[in-house]
Amino acid sequence: MKISNGGRNWRPNGGSARLIVLMAALSACVSAPQQPYARATQPPRPTTATYPIKPVANPPKSFQALNVDQRETPPPALVAVVRNLGQSFHGKVGIAVRRVGSDWTVAWNGNSLFPQQSVSKLWVSMTFLDAVDRGKIRLSDSTTITRKDLTLFHQPSAAMVGANGWTTTYSDLMRRAMTQSDNTANDTLLRAVGGPEAVRGYLARRFIKDIRFGPGERLLQSATAGLDWRQDYSIGRNFYAARAKLPLSVREKALDNYLASPPDGAAPSSIVEALAKLKQNDMLSPASSQLLMSIMSEAKTGPQRIKGGVPAGWHYLHKTGTGQELGARSTGFNDIGIMTAPDGTSYAVAVMIGSTTESIPTRWQLMQAVAKAVAANHEAR
Repeated sequence: MKISNGGRNWRPNGGSARLIVLMAALSACVSAPQQPYARATQPPRPTTATYPIKPVANPPKSFQALNVDQRETPPPALVAVVRNLGQSFHGKVGIAVRRVGSDWTVAWNGNSLFPQQSVSKLWVSMTFLDAVDRGKIRLSDSTTITRKDLTLFHQPSAAMVGANGWTTTYSDLMRRAMTQSDNTANDTLLRAVGGPEAVRGYLARRFIKDIRFGPGERLLQSATAGLDWRQDYSIGRNFYAARAKLPLSVREKALDNYLASPPDGAAPSSIVEALAKLKQNDMLSPASSQLLMSIMSEAKTGPQRIKGGVPAGWHYLHKTGTGQELGARSTGFNDIGIMTAPDGTSYAVAVMIGSTTESIPTRWQLMQAVAKAVAANHEAR
């Protein structure tokens, strides 16, 4: 696991029984308030009733014992918890935490590319708002969606599209894309702003590396399933029926190919860097940054993911992503966002599960454990 600190590598060392207590308590995902540095005479068992965690072999000293400035150096307890959560999860997972305004990122598999799925809607909205900032388009402009524009999977806006289409504003479509994860709303924004190349160009101009942007929802999802896109797949359950007719070997090969090099792959460390820059108005104008973060705070999706572990008094805004399933295997189960403490300190957080056979509640527990670790190791300004 790479811990970046101003370009320098940081590695924990030393030992502390008190820290082992902290790590086990955080990873258990219990709801009771935690005492970060409670004393213990015996190390706790490494498996809890809710979330199993491996004990770190060489635990670092606690943050208080080291007396480090958290603005410059990550708390060692957070480093250990993130590492242990990543090691303990049965599946491919990436975790990244970055304190906004500091120069460090704590990560597990932070530089590996994970399928984003609907997390990529964030980059579409950013690209659109960047075009607004440059005077190329207005959120108040209207567009008409017809049946030929419909996509697949989750698209509540499809119910609004009649024989003559449906006219609405880009502002409405952005809210639908970001709060409901509406695929048709998002693809309409994508077309309006110039397509996938426009998103890739925007990320490059903002010096955000290791974030890919795929070909759009229809082509991405059909290829992942082993199908060539046809527009009639957007109607009813046609896509599901066509996918179900494919031989299992075809679907497995297509899914394996997707996971091996996802066209929408992104590194968790790059995502939290971009989120931190958004919070600091370095991705968009201050007005557009505030608008986008306000919309993200209204997200309806994933209430039991990272958000489920955010303590009372903290604020969380986010975007989720969920990929296709095949048998017991689930892919692209993600949540990324910004946690803000009562004192105003913010942390960009990303948990991305590339592939796993673990149950949904177990995935929730992992994500919530990360949120609880961030809160428990926060040092107030």
